[in-house]
This record gives sequence, structure tokens and C-alpha cells, in this order.
Amino acid sequence: MIAIRRGLREQRWMTVELLIAAGILTLGFTGYLPFHSMLALLVLGILSLWLRQEGPRGVGLERRPNGASMVGLGLAAGVVLQFVSLYAIEPLIARATGKLPDVSLFSAFTSNWRFLVLSLVVSWTIAAIGEEFTYRGYLMCRTAQVLGSSRGAWTVALVVTSALFGAAHLYQGASGVITTGLTGLILGALFLACGRNLWVPIMAHGANDTVGVRLLFFGRYPARRGPAAGSAAGTARARGRQCGPPRGDGAS
Repeated sequence: MIAIRRGLREQRWMTVELLIAAGILTLGFTGYLPFHSMLALLVLGILSLWLRQEGPRGVGLERRPNGASMVGLGLAAGVVLQFVSLYAIEPLIARATGKLPDVSLFSAFTSNWRFLVLSLVVSWTIAAIGEEFTYRGYLMCRTAQVLGSSRGAWTVALVVTSALFGAAHLYQGASGVITTGLTGLILGALFLACGRNLWVPIMAHGANDTVGVRLLFFGRYPARRGPAAGSAAGTARARGRQCGPPRGDGAS
């Protein structure tokens, strides 16, 4: 087992691992996966860390001396990001595309306490922890390692994983994909700027989503528009495709 684990650290096996991840994403984007691709990638990432004996530190989840300040930084960054996105980035993208991100799937959730509680739980678990582990912690790190771990490699990994993150939100339309991709870029930049400390983007993601959920609950979300979302079909799509509230980016 020790020999196997040592062998798995070789770059060629990292490449194979990354190709498996790419296959999972492709199946997810094309609708051939019976469950969310992120769940499969989450399992693959955890298995990879275990086999390589890297543990949580392999994705930047170890405890650090400046942990409290990094958590505070992440929370503040998430709140700021939400409002900058809603009132600056999204309007600019809307001018270019002619549309705001489509969050109409959530229009039936105003003043819905069950939605508020459920969304906050999902936002801090599946969205903040799950997506940050998958996209910033696992895919971004593995991509950079395969490319040689140079500064250029990390830059390419940041751009590629941010684009994939945006593509995963295709149900929000072109504007939603662009907005979410830019959010992924900012979260990834935070990850790198803070010494690859994954707790920072996790806190930022969770805070960002929390603000978005509250705006939806109180009917204050600026981009809330589109066809009626209270229908059974709209609700089903929301449950099937969404890991959290819309990103404004507001979420997941």
C-alpha cells in the first residue's frame, strides 16, 4: 500500500486523475450523470487525499496560527463581493448580454422560512465547503500540480477552474455563467493570496450566499425576475440543479 501511495504522487498518475475528473464534469454537463457532478468530484478528491496521505493540508484545510484573522477576512470579503457583484458587476454584464442572471427559480421563496433555513444550511455545507473543496481545493491544486506548480501553472489552474465553476451554473443563463465565473476567479485569487488557505474562500462563499439568501427571503434581490418560478417544473429544476441560492452572484 505504501508503494502504491508513493506511485500515485507521480505526475503521470495526477494526469490520469485529472482526466477522470474531466470525464465526470463532462458527464455532468451533458446530463448523463444521475446525480450532481460535484458530489462525484468530492468523493474523488477525498479518495485522492487519502491515497496520497496528504490529508486536509493537501487542499489548504489545515489549522494555521492566523486562522481567526483569515476567517474574518473571508467573511468580510464575501459580504463585499455580494454587493459589488449585485450593484456593479451584474449591471455591466447585463449591458453586454442584454440580460441579468435568471434567478426566477427562486421567486416563490420570498418570506418562506423553510426556504431560508434550508438554504442557509445548504449554503454553508454543500455550497461553501463542498464547492470550495472541489473547485479551489481539489481541481485547482491538481491542475497546477500537473502543469508543474509554477506561477504560470497556478494562473492557468485559476482561470480553468473558474470557467468550469461558471459553466456549472448554466441554468442561470449566459449572464449567470459569466458572473459566477468571475466570482470563482475572485475566490480562487483569495485562496492563492492567503497562502492557499481554503478556509478563506469557504468563509467568503458562505457569507456571500448568506447575504443572497436573505435578499431573496425579503424580496430585495435585484435580479429576481423571469417567468413564474412557483410552478412544479421550476421547483423541480431548482432542487435538481442548484446547490444553493443564485450567485449574485448570491450563491452556490
